Amino acid sequence: MRGMLRFSSRKIILYIAAAIMVGLVTCYAVISASNSTEIQSDKGRLDLSQVQVSERPIKLQGEWEFYWHELLSPNDIHDRIASDGNPNCWINLPNSWLGYRLDGQQLSGTGFATFRVMIQLSEQDRHERLALKMPSIFHAYKLWVNGEPLAEVGVVGQDKSSMTPRLATKFVYFHPENNTVELVIQVSNFHHKRGGITKFIELGGSDVLTVRTHLKIAGEIFITASLMVIGLYHLLLFILRRKDRAPLFFGLFALLLGIRSLLVGELLLTQLWPNFPWEIQFKIEYLTLCSSGYIITRYYISIFANYVSRWFRLGSRIVTGLLCLIVVAAPAIIYTHLLSVIGVVVVLHMLYLMVGLVQSAVQRKEGALIFLLASMVTLVTVINDFLYFNEWSSIGNTSPLGLLIFTVAQMFLLSSRFTKTATNEERIARELQEANDKLTEMNMNLEQTVQERTHALSVAHDNLRISYDRLLLSEQGRKKLLSYITHDLRLPLSSMLGYVEAVQDGVKPERNEQYLRYIRDNTIRVNRMIEELSYLSHLETGQVMFQMEPIPVAQFLRQFYDQYKLVVRDTGLDFVLDLGDSEDPESESLVAEIDMQRLDQALFNIVSNAMKFTASGGAVRIGLTVNEVKDRRYANICVEDTGTGIPPEHLEHIFERHYRYEQPGAEKRVEGSGLGLAICREIVQAHVGTVRAESDGKTGAAFYISIPCIRREEG
Repeated sequence: MRGMLRFSSRKIILYIAAAIMVGLVTCYAVISASNSTEIQSDKGRLDLSQVQVSERPIKLQGEWEFYWHELLSPNDIHDRIASDGNPNCWINLPNSWLGYRLDGQQLSGTGFATFRVMIQLSEQDRHERLALKMPSIFHAYKLWVNGEPLAEVGVVGQDKSSMTPRLATKFVYFHPENNTVELVIQVSNFHHKRGGITKFIELGGSDVLTVRTHLKIAGEIFITASLMVIGLYHLLLFILRRKDRAPLFFGLFALLLGIRSLLVGELLLTQLWPNFPWEIQFKIEYLTLCSSGYIITRYYISIFANYVSRWFRLGSRIVTGLLCLIVVAAPAIIYTHLLSVIGVVVVLHMLYLMVGLVQSAVQRKEGALIFLLASMVTLVTVINDFLYFNEWSSIGNTSPLGLLIFTVAQMFLLSSRFTKTATNEERIARELQEANDKLTEMNMNLEQTVQERTHALSVAHDNLRISYDRLLLSEQGRKKLLSYITHDLRLPLSSMLGYVEAVQDGVKPERNEQYLRYIRDNTIRVNRMIEELSYLSHLETGQVMFQMEPIPVAQFLRQFYDQYKLVVRDTGLDFVLDLGDSEDPESESLVAEIDMQRLDQALFNIVSNAMKFTASGGAVRIGLTVNEVKDRRYANICVEDTGTGIPPEHLEHIFERHYRYEQPGAEKRVEGSGLGLAICREIVQAHVGTVRAESDGKTGAAFYISIPCIRREEG
């Protein structure tokens, strides 16, 4: 990876950059050259008799008849031609009438006019269903095809008050009646600096043109969705890890670009919401453009902090804020005059940052070369867009694709940074774990030596064990867990090691089988305790997935009873299931959201404890009752035993991890890790329930699990 991001020679960087720039310029020239060979109309006449547009759509360009400050219908034009002869005023389209010289004067961007062109079709096309793909036209238009009005976007008017502006792309389908097609378009603009038909109108077969347009829309949707997903993903990364601000600015940049891509090209926003206000649409487009240079500068600063001067940061903030304020406060007719200024500001941002990127790449800063190359591609596409929207370029909107390439490259750069950070954290964690394992091993060996050689240190160890037991009752979190593992694993492992050495040394060969059985039993016990610790930790941190489903509580208890009744009775205990009124058929309405496997485990942990502390001949009873609190029904599961009971002062501790109550005077120590009831509490809490215990310390204990039931209509 580092070999890809860092180069040792300045010449290599310059060669790569030069190759990319030459390639982009060559592509631009080739596309421009290909566009220049298109068939063009001459003085309002376009001859397509030798072209089959139904199979190969073309873009209409060339001279159209031009009627300035006149809104004429096809009939009006026919009458005028019949009385005055052919018109003597033409205009090249696509182009704005801004700056067009008419009667010795240059026209302004606002006004209204009528355009007309006559198209001669081939014999094959006159029998086909054709279509016109109308672009967005500033700022309202009405279209006639062969004298029939087929499309209108906004309302055309002779002044600002009588017109209604709107932007949208549109398809117009028609059947030619003969070899000639007449197009008449009325256009009015009083809200933008450039009026007229500034983008290509495409003519072709309805099927071919529709498929081509849908593919273009699909491409724009892909770019838009990709930018938005990338932006939201990096914003979430910043929320999860706010120390690094690079994902914040990169996420904002990608999200703004995704929003802007909805407002250019095929105008996806107006296709989704046709009545979306055009003024808000324009303001959003310009605001995203104004703020993009400042946001990408902040992103660059977050990665290469020392390569942007203080005055440039301040100037960028002031200029961006001023432009955004003008866009928000002023009408479109004012801030659209600032498009060239905004373009210069954005390009200057990128050029300044690219100078810093060249310095960073020469100094072998990680990621600088990828940043530089992606910025070069983006810069060319952005410059082309400004030329295109100012009618100086024949290539369409290319910035979304260039910006997508830029965002993907930046995503690769940020991913490599995150990967490096995560790798370092894993390495540090691994080194700490290895050091901890060595310390644990040294501690075990040292304690084993002390136990074997000196009785005095053994007594000290016992005192230390008592201190550890007391610490288990305190609220010390992970210290409590570590001390218990140290105590509870050391003894079986030490004894197991002793028996292994006895087998190896052949102390008593006739008892080798007994020694191996003891080693096996202790290994199983240690593994079980480790599994319980791991499972409890996963429960506490929410890493266990619960498969909840609505289940009648009585049915669950019957299945549990049938599953474990032989297990309990084999220990000499009477096992009783008492559902009480729940045996009524209506008890099936007592339904709760239950993960049967997890709740089965929690209930068995309680029953298992009852079996341990109840002498042979005793009884374990499971009961079910219903309780209602604030219009909510709760299923109360009770597990009672006739065992030794639990002193009241211990009841509040028995659900803590590693807590074990040893009855004074008991003949043998009850096996267990002290994790069962803690696991039980976590499982019940995951069911939005509660668990508690009652006992007088003499006549057994009762455990109560309360789980909320779902309403009948919910079931």
